Amino acid sequence: MKKGTFSLLIVTGLLFISVACKKKGCMDPAANNYSSEAKKDDGSCTYDDPTVTNTIVEGNITSNTTWSASKIYELKGKVVVKSGYTLTIEAGTIIKAQEGSDVNASALIIERGAKISANGTSLKPIIFTSVLDNITIGQLSGTNLTEGDAGKWGGLIVLGNAPVSTADGNSVGQIEGIPATESYGSYGGSNPADNSGTLNYISIRHSGTVIGSGNEINGLTLGGVGYGTTVSNIEVLSNLDDGIEIFGGTVNVSNVLISFIQDDAIDVDQNWAGTLDNFYVINNTGTGSDEGMEIDGPEGTLTDGYFTIKNGTCIIYGGGEARADFKSKAQGTVENVTFGKARISASFNDADCTDKLDAFTNLVSDKLKFVNAKFTEISVETSSTLCTVPSNYNTVAGTFMSSNSAATGADKSVFNSWSWTSIKGKL
Repeated sequence: MKKGTFSLLIVTGLLFISVACKKKGCMDPAANNYSSEAKKDDGSCTYDDPTVTNTIVEGNITSNTTWSASKIYELKGKVVVKSGYTLTIEAGTIIKAQEGSDVNASALIIERGAKISANGTSLKPIIFTSVLDNITIGQLSGTNLTEGDAGKWGGLIVLGNAPVSTADGNSVGQIEGIPATESYGSYGGSNPADNSGTLNYISIRHSGTVIGSGNEINGLTLGGVGYGTTVSNIEVLSNLDDGIEIFGGTVNVSNVLISFIQDDAIDVDQNWAGTLDNFYVINNTGTGSDEGMEIDGPEGTLTDGYFTIKNGTCIIYGGGEARADFKSKAQGTVENVTFGKARISASFNDADCTDKLDAFTNLVSDKLKFVNAKFTEISVETSSTLCTVPSNYNTVAGTFMSSNSAATGADKSVFNSWSWTSIKGKL
């Protein structure tokens, strides 16, 4: 072989090896997996779909159903999981709700006898929000709605068969936000261990649409829910009405973050006999929110339910502590909770101004207890137009509610990274 021919073969071989060894990968800079080192496109480029098509859900759910994290579900009107069936929602699923008020309000309702299995994680919370929110699959928050955007849809309502004490009957009530003509709004019963399913790592955002004059839906409503139900790691953000309202039942709730609500952050009624453990309330400044806590007791003759509210903090965003209002026969124990002014309501009979059973009476009789509760001010008030609070009431209340600097309040670190409030730097 001639010397020149041999040299040509060597050069050709080197060129072949060079081409064959070029790194392959995605060469499109607009792709998710673009590689600046790739010299040859291998067809592996992936892209976000800017037009994710929501799966519309409306009417009744009458079979065991699973919602997948690979889709966005859109509530159209009131979606009701009927008795005997379970709705399972995968971790990381996003549920958006259409706008609408009054009869057209969108909400997810778990009827008595039905169950919800919504078990998110700190890495993949389940998010309920508005169709106006530009959040998409795989994200923890959108970019276009703020804490000021409230009342864009209804909320999440879970109803059970546990005991309640209502003014119109101890065994059953009609949940607020649902017309009396709709049977799926009934709640309460005789089973304290009733199980309505699981809510874990749930974020409910921009809810509380108006359904009537002065009447909105809470972010999360629990009506007659039993202690067999798991409710933990819950965020309610920017609701037009209350953040969480509990109507009777025995359900235990833990790790709750309520932020920028336009009414009461936490509201309990009707002989609720469960425990609320570790809660953090961030009220709006000025008149943007009402109470940090509004605590009521039984309304009917069933009066054996005592709550435990412990390890909580109620603040106003930007500085100050939110108020707590104990009224209407509130009974139970408040332990290691920090808040601002505590208002103890005293009810009177307008005819002769005699004392009735109320929060103040329960305080004095030790049915309403405060243990290591830190607050800045107390008062005893009455809504009566004819009667005034006796001069010694505030003194007596102060004796029972002595401030204790040992109160540490909530552990808010449990809401880091997964909640909207934390992600947006407002926790």
